Amino acid sequence: TSGTQMFAVRLAQLTRLTVLRSSVRTMTVLKGVPSIIPPKLLYILAQMGHGDELVIADGNFPAESVASTTPGGIVRCDALPIPPLLEAILQLMPLDPTCPPCALMAMMPMHKEAGWKTPVWDEYKQIAHKAEGKPVEFEMVERFSFYERSKKAFAVVATGETAFYANIILKKGIIGKSE
Repeated sequence: TSGTQMFAVRLAQLTRLTVLRSSVRTMTVLKGVPSIIPPKLLYILAQMGHGDELVIADGNFPAESVASTTPGGIVRCDALPIPPLLEAILQLMPLDPTCPPCALMAMMPMHKEAGWKTPVWDEYKQIAHKAEGKPVEFEMVERFSFYERSKKAFAVVATGETAFYANIILKKGIIGKSE
């Protein structure tokens, strides 16, 4: 019995080591892929299908707990602000044209009344417009509804963004010809 237990412990250790080694890989340089996109995020973008959603979370978002319910899990981009990451993602991922493909967390009434500003939202709109070549519709989602919707997303990207209410959900569109 003790030999079986020792074998099981050693097997578990080797499995953890293999998983760790396979998750720590360096990025291979590819043409057209922005270097700001980590390998895991590139893989997640490729796995996502039409209608799947990606959460790009600011530094205050409960990314770990929310991502634990998603199929893609979490991608750590803690050193990055959202705007350049959003710009890079939208170079690769089309947005869904059949509905508002971008969702922002609506400001709580107490913060509105206190005069809080969210200039990052205008920046997001400019980035999406540029990426899609046309104005993109954004919807506002109440804070707790945003958290619940995020739990159903494909994955969560945790960033170091410090702007308030900087979280955004992107809905993936399609690539193809309508001929």
